[in-house]
This record gives sequence, C-alpha cells and structure tokens, in this order.
Amino acid sequence: MKIRNCAGITNPSFLLVHPESPALHCHKFQLILSNKRRTGLFARFQHSAPARTFASTSVSKPDTVQLCRKHGSSSSLYGRPSLVEMKNERIANRAKVYEFLRGLGIVPDELDGLELPVTVEVMRERVDFLHKLGLTIEDINNYPLVLGCSVKKNMIPVLDYLGRLGVRKSTFTEFLRRYPQVLHASVVVDLAPVVKYLQGLDIKPNDIPRVLERYPEVLGFKLEGTMSTSVAYLVGIGVARREIGGVLTRYPEILGMRVGRVIKPFVEYLEGLGIPRLAVARLIEKRPHILGFELQERVKPNVESLLEFEVRKEALPSIIAQYPEIIGIDLKPKLLGQQNLLQSLIGLSTEDFGSVVEKMPLVVSLSNSPMIKHVNFLKDCGFSLQQVREMVVGCPHVLALNLDIMKLSFDYFQLEMQRPLEDLVAFPAFFTYGLESTIKPRHKMVAKKGFKCSLSWLLNCSDEKFKERMCYDTIEMEEMETMPSFDMNSLMEPRGDESDSEYEEDSDDDEQV
Repeated sequence: MKIRNCAGITNPSFLLVHPESPALHCHKFQLILSNKRRTGLFARFQHSAPARTFASTSVSKPDTVQLCRKHGSSSSLYGRPSLVEMKNERIANRAKVYEFLRGLGIVPDELDGLELPVTVEVMRERVDFLHKLGLTIEDINNYPLVLGCSVKKNMIPVLDYLGRLGVRKSTFTEFLRRYPQVLHASVVVDLAPVVKYLQGLDIKPNDIPRVLERYPEVLGFKLEGTMSTSVAYLVGIGVARREIGGVLTRYPEILGMRVGRVIKPFVEYLEGLGIPRLAVARLIEKRPHILGFELQERVKPNVESLLEFEVRKEALPSIIAQYPEIIGIDLKPKLLGQQNLLQSLIGLSTEDFGSVVEKMPLVVSLSNSPMIKHVNFLKDCGFSLQQVREMVVGCPHVLALNLDIMKLSFDYFQLEMQRPLEDLVAFPAFFTYGLESTIKPRHKMVAKKGFKCSLSWLLNCSDEKFKERMCYDTIEMEEMETMPSFDMNSLMEPRGDESDSEYEEDSDDDEQV
C-alpha cells in the first residue's frame, strides 16, 4: 500500500489509505481518524467522483488520486440564471407592462430606457394613484414619464410636503397637470431650497402656497438663474425693494421671464412711447401682470389700433398709465364695437370717440347695458341729445359712474344749488365728486361768502387750494377755466408706507368707476 497526498482534503489529521489500483476507477478507501482522546476509530465511506482530480491535473502520473462523483450531477448546488436569461426575463416583464398600459390607452413609446416596475401589479398601483389625484389618461399621455415615479418614494413625499406648505388638495390636479415633473423632485434637495429662496424675496409664508398654486413651474427653476436676474432688473428700473414680495405674490410668472427677451424689451418700448421709466416701475408695482402681455403679438398691434381710431400719439402715455390693460386685451374689436354703440346712441363722431378714449380708456371695456342706462338717465334729467354728447365728450366717466349716486348729486344740484342744466353741460365732472365730502360743504361755504362761481372753480381743486380761494375778495377768472385731467407726475410720486404685498387676486375692472 502506498500513502499519497490528497490536495482536496483540508484537515491535516486525516490520512488516505487505499490499495494500489488503476487510476480512473472508483475505490473504497478508509480514513483513519487520529484523535487525542479516541484512537483506532475508523470512518469508512465510499466516494465516487469520475474524472475529478485532487492532487494533480494529469492522469498519466502514477501519484494522481481522482475522486469520482455520481454520474449526472454536473451543475452547482446553488445554480442561478445567466446574464442572458436575466435580460430576456426583463424584456418579457417590460413587454407585459407595456401591454397593460396600452390596454388602458397609454402610449408607452417614451418610456424606453426609463426604469419601470417589474410587475404589472406595481404599475397598476401607480396608475390608480394618479387617477385618485384627478389625472386622466390624457394627462398621463401628455407626460408619460410620470409613470417612472414610485408612489411611496416619490409621489407621497412630494404631495405631503406641498400639503404642509399649505397648497390646497383641491388644486393638486391642476398643479400636476401644469408641472408633473415635481413628482420626480427631492423634497430636501430640490423643493425646500426654492421655497426658502421665495421667502427670502419677501414673499410671506402664508402667501407661498398661493404662489405655488398659481405658478407651480417655479419649483423647477435654478436659484441663481432667471429668478435672480429678473428681480434684480426690476429693482434696477425703480421698483421699490419692499414691493418685490407683493409684485411676485400677485404675478409669480415674473420669476420665469428672461430679462433680455421679455422684460427689458417691454420696458424700453413703453419708454419709447413717452412713459418715464420710473412711471413704468410704478405701473409694474400696481399691475405686475402687464409684463405678461406679448409685445409683438399684442402690445404693438393694440397701440396701432388706438392710432387708427383717432387717438393722438401724444396721448398714448396717459392712456396706458390710466388703464394698462388696454395694451393686453383684444382691443380692435372692442374699439369698433364701442364706437358703433356710441355713434348710434348719441351720434358720436370718429374724432370725438378718440377723445373719449383718451380721457377714459376704460370705455373700451364697458358693457353695452350700463352705457345705455347712463345715456337714458341723462336724457331723463332733461338734457338734449346734443348736450348728452357734449357731456360724454367732456367727461366720459358719466357713462360708468354709480347711477344711484349720480341721482342723489343731481337732486342736490337742482333743489339746493338751483343751477341751470348748462352748468352741468359745461362741467359734467360734477358727478365724479363726493356729495357729502366735497359738493355740499363747498357749496355752503361759497353761498355764505356770496360768490358766484362755476362748478369747475368750486370743485376742481384740492381742499387746501379751496380754503385759499375762500380768502379771496373776488374770483380770478383764469382759475375758472381749468378742467380735470390725468397727471403723469402723480404716478411717479413716492409710495406711502402701505404696501401691496398682501396676496389678492387681481379683480376684474368694474363697470362703474
């Protein structure tokens, strides 16, 4: 017998003993277990391992020991699929998911390359969750990449964060339709820094939800990109720094406007019409949405329309300053409609219509019914058609004032002041003054002094100027010819301590001035 080394046995206390026999045969062999406590104990077992070598890779050497396994066990005990098998399985699973989506009417073409759920059940969970948020199949098709968002890892954390900010759940559907990319965002990395930046622009925490609801796209902007440059430009042209928060609250779309392409050309165009830059800044403070008017498609054509309807070029700054919306609406049809209405009601000429627009640009947005009622009221007061026309041209506001207040003022004019109707024809702006605050107290003071004056001299001045006039012994005739008009300088006066930073939706212009 020979004792041979066996590289396949790791315990040095085992000795392999077997009789000489040809290699490549299965042998019975004995392991003699040497143990300090128990000696002479033999473990006998059989082991078949064809073609497996422990000591050498060559069968030609006589010192080679081969252990044979049972025929037929060629694979490992812990088998796993190959890379090709795994790839084929993924392709098959994705095909099932695509088939499920197509069955719902969702086009999955844009989802190639996007990590999607392995099973149809998980994809069904995502689609159902989006449906609960109010999104339709059409909404999903508009942005199919939303299907790559996990319900638990992406959607729920983002929606919870928006809810904690105060964004109303009733607005979630429209919010996600406008900016579905928010579901891909990280609350900590992407959303929270933007919210903190908005608060740094003096947008109050209570206003943040309304800003996000109105302009959800702001959550995707870079902090040092368009947002910072647009704010810096507005401050540079004269928008008060303390007003920035209110401006952005009412019209957050400014944060997404490029200075060179949108804001600067708009400001420079208004300057070119004759509106001082500081006056433009004040208009933006009061009506920030005017920056959203398309310059080429809307603003410039509207200015051309005003000139076509006999508005003087030098009157354009005053018109825009009084009613900025006039350059942002579909103007030409409104001008044509109002001109035809006034021509049929009071015989207003084309030239006079241009004058009416200059004095009260809001006339283009008045509805027909109030205008007809006001014209009938004046006729009922005893004015002839020609006199009504003169009054409308002299003070177009008589077409838009509160009728009940106009009736009270007219009654006082007739019963207490006892003046002829011609005085109102000469100064129709009488109806624009407060009866209790201005007309009554001034009339009593003039009557006490025994003065005989025009309505213009009586009313068309400040309280300080009127007190000064009460010190006169006689009335200076040149002061009696003044008529009220818009003063551009009043627009550029410093703002008071009050700020417009509180959130308020821009209300539609009332039909009554």
